[in-house]
Amino acid sequence: MNNRPHILLTNDDGIRSPGLWAAARALSQIGYVTVTAPRDQSSGMGRSLPSTSDGVIREEKVSVNGQEWSVYAVGGSPAQSVLHGILEIVPQKPDLVVSGINYGENVGLGITISGTVGAAMEAAGLGFPALAVSLQTETQYHLTHSEDIEFSTAAHFTAYFAQRLLERKFPPEVHLLKVEVPSHATPETEWQIARLSRLRYYEPVRPKRDSWEQSAPISYQEAAALEHEDEDSDVYVLRKKQMVAVTPLNLDMTARVSFSEFDKFLRE
Repeated sequence: MNNRPHILLTNDDGIRSPGLWAAARALSQIGYVTVTAPRDQSSGMGRSLPSTSDGVIREEKVSVNGQEWSVYAVGGSPAQSVLHGILEIVPQKPDLVVSGINYGENVGLGITISGTVGAAMEAAGLGFPALAVSLQTETQYHLTHSEDIEFSTAAHFTAYFAQRLLERKFPPEVHLLKVEVPSHATPETEWQIARLSRLRYYEPVRPKRDSWEQSAPISYQEAAALEHEDEDSDVYVLRKKQMVAVTPLNLDMTARVSFSEFDKFLRE
């Protein structure tokens, strides 16, 4: 590795995703990259560790920047890909774990559904600095590996923030960083720190079927209402300002309330 920083890279769209390889190319300019990604499309898995995953790891050869890489397709969720990578695959513990680049933005209250964010959360839970990057796309592209999506700008910001995280430590209150790149951004697009929107960005859609015996997975559609968004939210920064939304996240989900007051609320 020639003493270069070691970056573990994963995603939730699967090891064949162009977004993953755009990130790999960009990150290889700043560190040694090991790719351990789900064998199959794994969007929407959050931080899950399904007992049904087979855990099979297959080494594959991929050309990146003109070099042949050994990469690893994991029979499991994004979070399990991180675990297999750290526990079994990587020759040394990573200096940074990166998840992405995802087809579709991961904003608002639904981020725990995201396999992209879930993989970064799993890494953060193990004590590694982690970065999750997503690119705004229309919903019809979310489960595809479409070549119509251009990832070069998102790859630029992936490397930019990865470099920052390799150069310094998170404050104690921050466990991972979430980055959302607008669909028409350029490397010159400005970025802004933003908090999670308090609204649900995607809403579930009731299946259309005549019988419960028919196969009909629940789908989703965009529900974002920008007129109700606060100006410092990730949704507003991404959609209204068309800036890169950067959100520091903490794994401590304890509600920020007075424990004594909440104790009274439950007891009285």
